[in-house]
Amino acid sequence: MGILEQIVVLVIVLAGVVGSLAAGFVTHGRRTALPPAPSRPAIRAPQHLPGVGDDAEEPRDSPTRTVDVVELPEAPEPAAPGAPAEPEVPAAPAPERPEPAAGRLVRLRTRLARSNSALGQGLLALLSRDTLDESTWEEVEDTLLLADIGVDPATEIVDSLRERVRVLGTRDADQLRALLREELVRVVDPAMDRALRVERHAERPAVVLVVGVNGTGKTTTVGKLARVLVAQDKDVVLGAADTFRAAAADQLQTWGERVGVPTVRSDRDGADPAAVAFDAVRAGIEAEADVVLVDTAGRLQNKAGLMDELGKVKRVVEKHGPVDEVLLVLDATTGQNGMQQARVFSEVVDVTGIVLTKLDGTAKGGIVVAVQRALGVPVKLVGLGEGVDDLAPFEVEAFVDAIVG
Repeated sequence: MGILEQIVVLVIVLAGVVGSLAAGFVTHGRRTALPPAPSRPAIRAPQHLPGVGDDAEEPRDSPTRTVDVVELPEAPEPAAPGAPAEPEVPAAPAPERPEPAAGRLVRLRTRLARSNSALGQGLLALLSRDTLDESTWEEVEDTLLLADIGVDPATEIVDSLRERVRVLGTRDADQLRALLREELVRVVDPAMDRALRVERHAERPAVVLVVGVNGTGKTTTVGKLARVLVAQDKDVVLGAADTFRAAAADQLQTWGERVGVPTVRSDRDGADPAAVAFDAVRAGIEAEADVVLVDTAGRLQNKAGLMDELGKVKRVVEKHGPVDEVLLVLDATTGQNGMQQARVFSEVVDVTGIVLTKLDGTAKGGIVVAVQRALGVPVKLVGLGEGVDDLAPFEVEAFVDAIVG
């Protein structure tokens, strides 16, 4: 064997020895071979983008949802260049048409008769006694005084009745009722002018100022009066000059909307009532209205500052022309307290007529006589209920008939 062959054999032997030593060293060191790595599945590229709720790593195989196609409404015709846009306004309810005042009188007389029948029945019972002595006539006078008819009118009625009954010598109920009716009609005074001055002047509307203390129903009276005038085919403008009560202007505007008449009001509470009243009359002039009704704030008659302010309202309104009517609203249930109110208001604003409210809720209808005697002005309107049409012109004979039956 040659030298080259011997070198090759030696290299092979050394390689085998080294491999055996390495295997033995691994076994004695307790090193175990790692298990083969599991084969991972191939990651496929996603065929769609993940949607809401999809797993970002493992997208679902279901196909993606499509977008529903919704038909859009047709676009409106474009407006002409420069033409203002016309917003859609809901149709306003048709204004109410109040029934004529004459159609309400029968119902109102019935209510008045129910509330004042005790007065007439009591008087007739006294007058029908077998003996009309001094004590009986005193009871008659007391009954009249309890009805707030006033001392002087009560004395006049008793004196006149006593003389007529003595002369006629009658105890017949029908004759006594007729005598009592005549005396009551006389003291209520049918000769007084009770017509409302609401006729339009040549260049301006008639102006009606409504005044009174708190709680008498001024705003409601203005609204009801507007209904009466609309029923007479008059164009009316309302002025909300009660700027101190937050809901007064809203209440008056609601009344106006019901009968289809405009309301002039201030945008802020506590505004100058004289300015609002002035604007209302000016609006009535511009609109060529027939009547402007001005509602004023309620005020106590013993508050000098408030009464002075009421006088200012009237003076400012009169810059457009004289005020045609100043209506004082009185609560018939207040009795003689209303008399003092009437005197003070009359001194400040020159009252031309009385509106008696709640006359159906009292047996003291004699306040009609008392207030007319005290002020020398007539009762022109009476309120006989809470209904929208329960305001009517005052009629002397209808009032007396309701009392005596």
